Amino acid sequence: MMTRDVLLEMELEDDDDDDGDIGDVPASRRPLMAPPTLLPSSLVLENLEQTSGTLGSQQDFRTPEFEEFNGKPDSLFFNDGQRRIDFVLVYEDESRKETNKKGSNEKQRRKRQAYESNLMCDGLQLEATRSLLDDKLVFVKVHAPWEVLCTYAEIMHIKLPLKPNDLKTRSSAFDNFNWFTKVLQVDESLIKPEQEFFTAPFEKNRMNDFYIKDRDTFFNPATRSRIVYFILSRVHYQVVNNVKKFGINRLVSSGIYKAAFPLHDCNFSSPSEDLSCPNERYLLYREWAHPRSVYKKQPLDLIRKYYGEKIGIYFAWLGYYTQMLLLAAVVGVACFLYGYFNQNNCTWSKEVCDPDIGGQIIMCPQCDRLCPFWKLNITCESSKKLCIFDSFGTLIFAVFMGVWVTLFLEFWKRRQAELEYEWDTVELQQEEQARPEYEAQCTHVVINEITQEEERVPFTTWGKCIRITLCASAVFFWILLIIASVIGIIVYRLSVFIVFSAKLPKNLNGTDPIQKYLTPQTATSITASLISFIIIMILNTIYERVAIMITNFELPRTQTDYENSLTMKMFLFQFVNYYSSCFYIAFFKGKFVGYPGDPVYWLGKYRNEECDPGGCLLELTTQLTIIMGGKAIWNNIQEVLLPWIMNLIGRCRTVSGAEKITPRWEQDYHLQPMGKLGLFYEYLEMIIQFGFVTLFVASFPLAPLLALVNNILEVRVDAWKLTTQYRRMVPEKAQDIGAWQPIMQGIAILAVVTNAMIIAFTSDMIPRLVYYWSFSVPPYGDHLHYTMEGYIDNSLSFFNIADFKSKSRENPYTELGNYTTCRYRDFRYPPGHPQEYKHNIYYWHVIAAKLAFIIVMEHVIYSVKFLISYTIPDVSKSTKSKIKREKYLTQKLLRENHLKDMTKNMGAIVEKMVEVVDNNLRPKLD
Repeated sequence: MMTRDVLLEMELEDDDDDDGDIGDVPASRRPLMAPPTLLPSSLVLENLEQTSGTLGSQQDFRTPEFEEFNGKPDSLFFNDGQRRIDFVLVYEDESRKETNKKGSNEKQRRKRQAYESNLMCDGLQLEATRSLLDDKLVFVKVHAPWEVLCTYAEIMHIKLPLKPNDLKTRSSAFDNFNWFTKVLQVDESLIKPEQEFFTAPFEKNRMNDFYIKDRDTFFNPATRSRIVYFILSRVHYQVVNNVKKFGINRLVSSGIYKAAFPLHDCNFSSPSEDLSCPNERYLLYREWAHPRSVYKKQPLDLIRKYYGEKIGIYFAWLGYYTQMLLLAAVVGVACFLYGYFNQNNCTWSKEVCDPDIGGQIIMCPQCDRLCPFWKLNITCESSKKLCIFDSFGTLIFAVFMGVWVTLFLEFWKRRQAELEYEWDTVELQQEEQARPEYEAQCTHVVINEITQEEERVPFTTWGKCIRITLCASAVFFWILLIIASVIGIIVYRLSVFIVFSAKLPKNLNGTDPIQKYLTPQTATSITASLISFIIIMILNTIYERVAIMITNFELPRTQTDYENSLTMKMFLFQFVNYYSSCFYIAFFKGKFVGYPGDPVYWLGKYRNEECDPGGCLLELTTQLTIIMGGKAIWNNIQEVLLPWIMNLIGRCRTVSGAEKITPRWEQDYHLQPMGKLGLFYEYLEMIIQFGFVTLFVASFPLAPLLALVNNILEVRVDAWKLTTQYRRMVPEKAQDIGAWQPIMQGIAILAVVTNAMIIAFTSDMIPRLVYYWSFSVPPYGDHLHYTMEGYIDNSLSFFNIADFKSKSRENPYTELGNYTTCRYRDFRYPPGHPQEYKHNIYYWHVIAAKLAFIIVMEHVIYSVKFLISYTIPDVSKSTKSKIKREKYLTQKLLRENHLKDMTKNMGAIVEKMVEVVDNNLRPKLD
């Protein structure tokens, strides 16, 4: 057996890998790897720094043996039927591949052979089989024998079973309602509950302590795949100018291998004919991904077992979020119905639609050129719609959502702690290994402050500061680019409003359907929202690649650190990308417009746009509906149609061989790869939706209902996609949802402020309340009792047409008649007053009421949120007790086993000593 690595020595100009430094390591430094001779783990770490030999001749390569397909399509084993396939590598045979670059095929072949030879030197067993559908493709099946699994399980600190868990679970108060919830449960006759064990990090020298009934099943398929992927990611294949290149990820990205993946255990639509196959994929499809299971609870334990804890925790969080949305949706619909059935009682809307009131109010032009004078009653339909959303129910719902989001986050923390215990990830941070890309750059030696021992790091403190500065600058630049695009949309709004004002029908009798619904404001809002959505999608696609490049340059240590860093960058960008237009409409549009005689201009050219007389709330609702609906449709197209079409195209290309029986590895190869960041985008999609549901819910009470419907479908679409359209992902461990938890907490805090400001500044609720309680009755009003009558007339100020700065401001539409004044939305003194066009006392009453409302609402909700957070602990008392109890019993078990071993060894020593003494004394007695 060869006991040294095979590395190809090549000149730099002959290297065709140009994907940066990822996967490069100086020859004096290697990623964490066990020596190929599989020494005991105590000696493994002593050999990690050794430099392997360099051999480049063909005869030094160890190559896998080629075997013909044995005709068993459901087999998950080598041809001998004994060795399980833990991973599959796919490449295109260089001798049968066409190329335009002379010699490139030979270089790729030598790199692949060196890599496979080193895999075999490190203890893995390989078997190659040529494709039945495409004779250029070769499938290399990888098997990890028992010794390799044990060695790397110890290096990776993988927790494995010690003994069955005999702790009794507490009975639930809902157990009496099992007859009611049974219909929602998965069929336990098909998906049996997983047996629970006490676990401990594996150690080869304490192997007898572990619950090993069968070596073939002690390491489940998910754990075997994790271990093999750990090895594949760290094996070298080439040295260039004293720099080693390593890892399956680099080989796949450079085209040397076409794919690398673990196998699904069977076909999703039918169980395997192999009686030893657990058929977990088939069970997941039947009880989880199939449309008829849409009402059932998710089989989280089986999802975790098959796909790993990282996938499992995502679906657990998504399912819990969807359940909590049910309550928010019910309250939101109730508030919507309250506004809908009371819209006919909306006094101010009646005044707008009344021909004798709204029909007699002439409004000032909203732009400098071409915009006409217009009658207030043309906004009748929009005012009726506004009554639905701008009602007292909106205030109640905003307060409720501030409490709801806190309840959701606190109860999710408790649920997450339960899953950490059940899935044995409580101490996961101690197990996680450094990324191979990080290890590759560890060339600087520093002294650890705690251990006072030397350790290697990729860069000095100064170098780390430079990297952080450059990364932060890049992120800041892209955020500025997003802000620039938002300004472009604002300029579009200002420009196109003039065009719509001139081109739309001028008939003001209110009977034309186009005139009735498609006002210049509505047309501008809808087109700007659509353009904003398109720009969001384009910039999102570009920034994804930029964010990955920045995070790769930043070089986080572990995969968790990498994903958290990428998460923060992507969300910061997406926050500005998706929410900037909503923030503009809610808090800036129509707030700084001046008055007709002295308007405010953008860039000295474009007049700032105004809101409808009822405010910008309806436009904000339109913006949210378009972005949420468009985003949901777009994501479903990407998630469902795109992989389905790609797989369909792949099947059409191989239709000539469709009659052949193909093996499992070839069927999986023609599925779509998930990608390492596939789950990241699923989280991002849901968190962006979470922001829409919480940040702007005061303007759209139906947002939780839309999110609920979308998420019910999202769970099953994601499940269908994973089980039917994608290759099996490498199972990964995860303790929690990572950086998404603090992001949601930040959104929850910000949501209180945004909803309070939407009610105060975007809606017209506070001015109406001030009028009702103060200005409808003496000394400011003329009514004898509190009423909303006269509110519209009171909320619109007068302007003298003769005071227009531009003399060309003459009425171009003679059908309106000759008027000397027009009205505009503001609280200012009329012309002729000593303080004409200055803010009146009504304005200052409204401002004071708005500020008081924001302060009171924020303090009340924040107080309730703090009280809820303090009252509900992150980890339940029962879960804490279980964790402590299991830890105690595990330590006790290990200690007892250690004492038994010592006693057994001491007994053997005593027996030998007695035997020796007896042998020495017997001759003397004789």
